[in-house]
Amino acid sequence: MRRSLAIQLIATLLAGAVWAVEVKTATYLNSFVWRHPDDWFGGFSALHISDNGRHMLALSDRSVLVRATIARDGDDITGVRITGNWPVLSSTGRPLSGEAGDSEGIAVAPDGSQYISFESVHRVARYAAPDAEARVLPRPKAFDNLKQNGSFEALAIDNQGWLYTLPERSRTEAGDIPVYRWDGQSWSTPFVLPQRGKFLPVSADFGPDGRFYLLERALSLTGFRTRLRRWQITGDTIGAEETLFTSGTGTHDNLEGLSVWRDDQLRLRATMISDDNFLVLQRTELVEYLLPD
Repeated sequence: MRRSLAIQLIATLLAGAVWAVEVKTATYLNSFVWRHPDDWFGGFSALHISDNGRHMLALSDRSVLVRATIARDGDDITGVRITGNWPVLSSTGRPLSGEAGDSEGIAVAPDGSQYISFESVHRVARYAAPDAEARVLPRPKAFDNLKQNGSFEALAIDNQGWLYTLPERSRTEAGDIPVYRWDGQSWSTPFVLPQRGKFLPVSADFGPDGRFYLLERALSLTGFRTRLRRWQITGDTIGAEETLFTSGTGTHDNLEGLSVWRDDQLRLRATMISDDNFLVLQRTELVEYLLPD
């Protein structure tokens, strides 16, 4: 009995060494409630910030893409102006809807094209422009076993142009989060991320520092909690896990989209957007944190 307990303790300590987590503190900057009267507005699940925080591309989970400019006063967002919106199209040029249109993640390539991930009908597609037809990437058999409403909320692109996506709910036999990588030719599963607590992954991004960032959400009867983690990726190896912040229940709305960028002062920032689920009790919120380098 004692020997068994000792073996279990050693295994636990070794696992802790492998998955050691450093806690670094992000600094909350501001929140901005974004409103618009049109019926299509809401349900935002992903965003991409560019031009030192002045421009935004946002994606709703009802297959609508939105371009907007962001007005700022110092560290505060003071306004958002929509400059264009488009329905996300199928490979035949028709606007997506229903389960086929459950668009969740976005990644912008260096050439300006966009990749969008979908759940329900699990896939990733490339769009040469916001109004272009989809070019769906090949789907491996592993995608067939993902949970119906719990797959590709998160999508990110690295500086090689490789895509990374991961399921919201499906896990490996060991309980870890599988990460799927597209290298332009095929999908692989180079590594897994540790599942910690009840938080579920909802968005991902590669920052200008080259690190992989993961936005996670936990839901209880009293509201939402948010967590932001990051890692260093070297080839097929992931390490140097850091937790940047964990919010209290109800601090923010249902944050689902993440973009990491540098401002005019070269400070590292995270901008997040909330999915209001098209409910009057929720709000579309842009939230920003200053991140440690």
